[in-house]
Amino acid sequence: MKNFLFSRPSSHRSRDHHLQNNSGKTQHHSFSETIMEENLDVAEAVIKKWDVDSHKHDKFSSMFEDDKNEAKRFLEAVRNLQNAMHFYMKLSPTSESIIRAHNSMKTAIKRLEKEFYFILAANRKNLDTESVSGGSSLVSTRSSISDLGEVSEEEESIRSPHAPDIAMAELKSIADAMIGSGYGKECVNIYKIVRKSIIDESLYHLHVERFTSSQIQKMEWSVLEHNIRNWLHAVKVAVKVLFYGERILCDFIFSSSENIAASCFAEISRDAAVNLFSFPHNLARSKKILSPEKMFRGLDMSEAISGLWPEIESIFGHESLAAVRSEAEMAAEKLAEALRVMFSQFEAAIKKDTSNPPVNGGVHPLTRYVMNFLVFLGDYSGSLSDILGDHSAAARTPLPESYFSSPTSAAEDPSAAAITTRLAWQILILLCKVDGKAANYHDVALSYLFLANNLNYVVAKVRSSNLGLLIGPDWILKHRSKINQYLANYEKMGWGRTMASLTEDPTVEIQEKFGNFNSEFEATYKKHKSWVIPDPKMCDEIKFYFSKNILSSYRAFYGKYRSRVEAESIIKYAPEDLENFFSDMFPMNEPPRNSGPILYPTFSVSDPSLLLHGC
Repeated sequence: MKNFLFSRPSSHRSRDHHLQNNSGKTQHHSFSETIMEENLDVAEAVIKKWDVDSHKHDKFSSMFEDDKNEAKRFLEAVRNLQNAMHFYMKLSPTSESIIRAHNSMKTAIKRLEKEFYFILAANRKNLDTESVSGGSSLVSTRSSISDLGEVSEEEESIRSPHAPDIAMAELKSIADAMIGSGYGKECVNIYKIVRKSIIDESLYHLHVERFTSSQIQKMEWSVLEHNIRNWLHAVKVAVKVLFYGERILCDFIFSSSENIAASCFAEISRDAAVNLFSFPHNLARSKKILSPEKMFRGLDMSEAISGLWPEIESIFGHESLAAVRSEAEMAAEKLAEALRVMFSQFEAAIKKDTSNPPVNGGVHPLTRYVMNFLVFLGDYSGSLSDILGDHSAAARTPLPESYFSSPTSAAEDPSAAAITTRLAWQILILLCKVDGKAANYHDVALSYLFLANNLNYVVAKVRSSNLGLLIGPDWILKHRSKINQYLANYEKMGWGRTMASLTEDPTVEIQEKFGNFNSEFEATYKKHKSWVIPDPKMCDEIKFYFSKNILSSYRAFYGKYRSRVEAESIIKYAPEDLENFFSDMFPMNEPPRNSGPILYPTFSVSDPSLLLHGC
């Protein structure tokens, strides 16, 4: 143009010049019309060269792969056609030139549609969502590669399935041209054909299936749990990689129109995303999950949605994707409702238990089950705080503030304080049940040993888990002191008569003293030798009591009076014999700690008034 402007003689610089049409009549064209006609001629020539209808029987060859400069000229021709069409629409909507431009534009768009589909299809793996979502450089290089121009040798050398930037730039340049020419819908339709199938295939490979509530209700728990595990893995990959990557890709390629980008992403992702979150929604609505032992899978799913919520809001934030956000919200709400029901069922099951205590005074299966359950719940304290903390009626308990101490201040975090109180209340219910079961023993000493064993198990579980952080050290110290009290009562009630037989009494003959001790020791030992103390440390404490009190008293008694006993048969035990007897007491015949998962016991109805006992 520059040469044209400066080469015209000064006598022809007027705006109008004369051209003769086929009829011999002279037409007057403006300078702008002349330039536009020339541009139209050039654009027609470039577009005609790449007319797909003229090469129907030839193998398709992409101009973007064969000649980058040719692709640039083609896109420039499309822009010139668009300018020409606008120009002639204002000048003369029925002119022959606008018809020429329109026909050329249809030819150009047909070629661009073919190129767009070819690049998308050829780069299915190249534009995988993991590469796109993980490539922060894609955004930073947007401005540098969005305008398709001369390709450097370096760029050409990285043209491979491992360099998605170039393919994205090509797709963006085509999308810009089609949207700018009013063919955005056609461009989006092609994009949907390829990319929607990629989302569907990816979710299929992640084992995401569509299940209704009735289908879930009919599933065996093992099958349902398998599907839950699949979903827990799939939802993280789908949100953080698959949908996130597709959103980046859509926003980049259709960056010339925010509405088109959002609409396109909605078209390719909405159904798949709704289906993804329909699984926990339908699961929570079914009765299949409503039992306490299934609570942890529900918590896993609730935590997954909660943890991904910032990404869900960001990726699916457009109003056209409200259905996805709604489905995720409903899934979270229904899971929370189901979890509150399961938590209440768990509490009710403890209250209703009527099983007898073990004959050997060991840890009750109920104690093991409840504490293992609560330990796992303690690991979900954050989720439980959100689920139970907002429901004050469910969180209220009769516990006084002085019952326990927690490092979490209620003023700072009321929901965390609510779950702490709730878990402490569950433990108190359990201890009240244990207290009631201890009354079933006919031997008071065995009752106290049973109480010590069970409370020791409870305290050990609290201290070694997240429950200790939630409930606090004061609770542990208070209940540790109560264990010592139970053990002292066991020693007093179980071995008091044996100890009394060794006290000084001048009215009792020496032979009778030994006889009394022998009978008391034998009777007590016979009863106690089958009792158990599962905790080695507590067992050592009891044996230390035996050594410090009974054995030392008997050793002194034996040393003082042995020489004065005429009949040696009266002395049945030497101190070493007692020591051997004591070392063999309290066999470790409790179930191994790591023998597998604690099974949910069968509970039956009992009098809830036991909760009123002063535990």
